[in-house]
Amino acid sequence: MRNKVTIVGSGNVGATAAHWIASKELADVVLIDIVEGVPQGKGLDLLEAMPIEKRDSAILGTNDYADTANSDIVVITAGIPRKPGMSRDDLLNTNHKIMNDVVGKVVHHSPNCILIIVSNPLDAMAQAAYKMSGFPRERVIGMAGVLDSARFRTFIAQELKVSVENVNAFVLGGHGDTMVPLPRYSTVAGIPITELMDQATLDRIVQRTRDGGAEIVKHLKTGSAYYAPSAAATEMVEAILKDKKKILPCAAYLNGEYGIHGLFVGVPVKLGAKGIEQIIEIKLTPEEKTALDKSATAVKELVAVINV
Repeated sequence: MRNKVTIVGSGNVGATAAHWIASKELADVVLIDIVEGVPQGKGLDLLEAMPIEKRDSAILGTNDYADTANSDIVVITAGIPRKPGMSRDDLLNTNHKIMNDVVGKVVHHSPNCILIIVSNPLDAMAQAAYKMSGFPRERVIGMAGVLDSARFRTFIAQELKVSVENVNAFVLGGHGDTMVPLPRYSTVAGIPITELMDQATLDRIVQRTRDGGAEIVKHLKTGSAYYAPSAAATEMVEAILKDKKKILPCAAYLNGEYGIHGLFVGVPVKLGAKGIEQIIEIKLTPEEKTALDKSATAVKELVAVINV
């Protein structure tokens, strides 16, 4: 029996995630949306690409949550996207209402699934989904660190003119202006980047990583990033479905790890068949710990607004 992944929301992020997942033949995909016709059309179009791609993934577009029953993973991208001049926080109340509606229906039809949250503001939406679902923390994961780390790796590779395959980078904290890129733990072919570039260059790249989403919004004017966010969610899906035990930076519910209690914050985790199989604690310098605490405080403020 093949794996089944449901993607909630058939906008750019959701539809592109369906594309990545189907083209990698990771699972059969259900694309669901409240808008009539859009998931059906995109789902059928993608299905008709499979003979060309030589993939046997089935893709179904639907408006009916009954079609999502018994999904192994549900990726939630639903919500309004960011527009120019809009912060992630502006999205908070609208997307919280959407999350409330979606999670109830998902859990009803797939009580044993793993939830991957992509909707913004990400950490707060993951916290909302965790509380609404009643799932253990291992089965509710926020996609943020994989995307932020990919942006960091991109800029490092560009700066040093090396293959992205040589670059490993870590980003902790909330998904937004307070994220904490860790140059100390970021390497090129095992060499710390702190030995390969000066502090001013490093600071510039760190700031560009923090502004990564806003930079793309500014270019697009009427939308936000979707290729890299959907690829990031797909990497998490693959790690879980293939039980890879892959260490990736994800938003996880912390119960005392890093001195943070009862909050979703981006940290390195081991992803496998059960979802989060381990939260990995790394030693932070006092400056890094202060930055992570600041990031956690920003998440806590958002969570307080929606009372989760």
